[in-house]
Amino acid sequence: MDTQIEKIILEATGSSRIVNTELIQNLWSGYGQLNRVVTDRSSVILKFIKFPDETNHPRGWNTNISHQRKEKSYRVEMNWYESFNNEIESAYSPRLITRGENSNQEKWIILEDLKEKNFTPKAAIEWEETKLCLKWLAKFHLHYLNKSNDDLWQVGTYWHLETRPDELEALDDLDLKNAAFKIDEKLNEAKYQTLVHGDAKLANFLFNGHEVAAVDFQYVGGGVGIKDVAYFLSSIYYEEELKKNEDLCLDYYFSELNNKKIEKEWRELYPYAWCDFYRFLKGWSPGHYKLNSYSEQMKNKVLSWI
Repeated sequence: MDTQIEKIILEATGSSRIVNTELIQNLWSGYGQLNRVVTDRSSVILKFIKFPDETNHPRGWNTNISHQRKEKSYRVEMNWYESFNNEIESAYSPRLITRGENSNQEKWIILEDLKEKNFTPKAAIEWEETKLCLKWLAKFHLHYLNKSNDDLWQVGTYWHLETRPDELEALDDLDLKNAAFKIDEKLNEAKYQTLVHGDAKLANFLFNGHEVAAVDFQYVGGGVGIKDVAYFLSSIYYEEELKKNEDLCLDYYFSELNNKKIEKEWRELYPYAWCDFYRFLKGWSPGHYKLNSYSEQMKNKVLSWI
């Protein structure tokens, strides 16, 4: 580990030495690492960002637009943790310890280690845990309703149309391609806007039995909360399960949101939110398993409306 980062961690935690450093995962496309750093006093999470000289995207999207999007996403995440991250009942997220950057284009975010609060990831979840995630999303969206998104993404989610021109160009579904801007406009012009997590997949939720916490806020920004819900459901269910559980999940989410006016608008936008993600995915990875009959059903419904 870089001696500068070592010193920062020791000072921030009041520790005298680092006992162990554990690699949790490499960041997407070789942009750094996520590490657990154990000191003689505590354990912290170090997100260390270093822009590579050459990028190696798993699916070949190594463009300047892609780099600029990632670079901004880390600035957004740093801003989120420093200025926006509030403690919300039933919607926990890690507390910031410190953040920084240097002249070598290296950035770091040092966060509390949720493992110390017994939060752990899960590869699959049951209904009770699904409810915890939907409740997290509802409380998060309600808390940030109509709040400023300055210094975050103006429009959140990593698949937002404006940031994905290459994927749109590659899209061979011409009906969906031609409707993309109308779908985007419909979502962005909704009356009830909030902050969306922007990457609310199962892998970004951690569980401790009675509560759930979320991590990875690189694509947090403005939007309708139903976009997070649609994306979350896509991360836990296959097509037949989606058809079976759609109403159950939406009913539970909106019961926790507990606002009939917002519910009316966002329920109607659910197919648009799904179709918006589907547009990105179909251009980005044409063979992806999420390109299924349920997604096609959402697309056909939306195309019949616009």
